[in-house]
Amino acid sequence: MAGTTEFATATGNDYAEHERTYAAVMKMSKVGTAMIVLVVISLAIGGVTGPWWLCGLGVVLSIVGGVIGAVSQKGTIIPIAVATLAVVALWYVV
Repeated sequence: MAGTTEFATATGNDYAEHERTYAAVMKMSKVGTAMIVLVVISLAIGGVTGPWWLCGLGVVLSIVGGVIGAVSQKGTIIPIAVATLAVVALWYVV
């Protein structure tokens, strides 16, 4: 067919860079979603039950966990999950 391009041999096609970009987008999507979940849980705790200091702590822990997850090799959400459990446990105690 006229006008078709074989992408594996096309000039200027950097497939390795495409793969790295895709991996970075997927990593940041996973970490960002976990951060948003923790912030929403923290806001719900602060707004419904009143301990706004716990809400602030949840937001700060979300940022710290997000940075740790973003600099990790595969974008781990374990620090954010631990922070979520800590915020919920503190809310249960308070």
